[in-house]
Amino acid sequence: MSRIGKMPIVIPAGCEVKIDGSVVTVKGPKGTLSRAVHRNMDVKLDGNVISVTRPNDNKENRALHGLTRSLIANMVEGADKGFSKELEVNGVGFRAVKQGKNLVLNIGYSHQVIVPEIDGITVDVPNPNKIVISGPDKQKVGQFAAEVREKRPPEPYKGKGIKYANEYIRRKEGKAGKGGK
Repeated sequence: MSRIGKMPIVIPAGCEVKIDGSVVTVKGPKGTLSRAVHRNMDVKLDGNVISVTRPNDNKENRALHGLTRSLIANMVEGADKGFSKELEVNGVGFRAVKQGKNLVLNIGYSHQVIVPEIDGITVDVPNPNKIVISGPDKQKVGQFAAEVREKRPPEPYKGKGIKYANEYIRRKEGKAGKGGK
């Protein structure tokens, strides 16, 4: 049995879960999320607990069991609390500014890089070197953070670029001069 798949999902107060066939919809204070689960997975709602079961021990069903439970648990947590990623902008003259619905980045190019905010995601810039991306959908938050980081990934020599707040950049030593003739 899947260790993750057999764990029950407790629905917190303030969240509503509706199961309509193979579509699971979670409504909470941070938003509404909906996802179609695989037809082999059986999702049941008992009071304020969701349980996911599989019909048999086929390899595909074993793989889908834990995945389905994790996706539904992330939907419940996202609708209740939300998810966020923090990015840091490092480099001389590098900074981020929020202008309306756009994130404007000055990251060492001859032009400003403008990243439009997508629906379901909020971008906050508390100071010029910090970007906070938040939203109810874990996948969208992570994807948007990865796209912003991709605009100027950190380089290993000086560490300049956009990195996750908890990311460690392995530094390389620069070129060493020749010792003699």
